[in-house]
Amino acid sequence: VVGVRSPSDVAKILTIAQNRRATKATNSNDTSSRSHLVFTIVMEVKHSSDENLNRTGRLHICDLAGSERLSKSKSNESKELLKETQAINSSLLNLSNVIEKLQKGGDHVPFRDSKLTYLLQNSLGGDSKTLAIVCCSPVPSSWNESLCSLRFASKVNKVELQKETKFSA
Repeated sequence: VVGVRSPSDVAKILTIAQNRRATKATNSNDTSSRSHLVFTIVMEVKHSSDENLNRTGRLHICDLAGSERLSKSKSNESKELLKETQAINSSLLNLSNVIEKLQKGGDHVPFRDSKLTYLLQNSLGGDSKTLAIVCCSPVPSSWNESLCSLRFASKVNKVELQKETKFSA
């Protein structure tokens, strides 16, 4: 946890995080992300005279590594790339499963099935807002991946989160 006081402090931390992000070339992408990036901002507002009016908010900004088709990316030609691809695809599948359970209102939501869903647990349920923004490639050869990403974003954006009343004045 790093304390910040200004937007420029946040920008510096984001730059450090982006520079630490793992990328490798595959047949699909010269700079393929080999990991997800989760950047969490916790905002605290403290009332000067009434502690009951203190509020805390959390904003998760996630840049998810895209799923890969092994036949297209040829990531299966390297043991290291294959292992990374399997981990990325598994993580995205777990996130999709959590989203589906939330949509259906299931009794058990498998947040603990991956580190990603566990980290995002407090933002995927309760008094939260969830939004997916997708970057799609205009290249015709990426049409299937873009369509899959758009369907995933549509699924995320349809989740009806439960209202929890935590505030009364």
